[in-house]
Amino acid sequence: MQSNFYDYISKYRIEEAKSILSDQSSNKTVLEILYEVGFNSKSSFNTAFKKYTGVTPSKFKRNSQPEIRLNQNQ
Repeated sequence: MQSNFYDYISKYRIEEAKSILSDQSSNKTVLEILYEVGFNSKSSFNTAFKKYTGVTPSKFKRNSQPEIRLNQNQ
């Protein structure tokens, strides 16, 4: 598998976080999401999230909700 146990679990936690962040009906904050998926600190969540996605959780959320961004500009 070429990863340790922590990385293996983190990958699944990040996938769940991505799903929640992409949900346009969710008004959860990044802090609420990181605790929900099993992380204990914002710094470890941000580090793992960026490792697997290449972007921060906040940027991922902004990029995955274009309809909201368009509506706010009108």
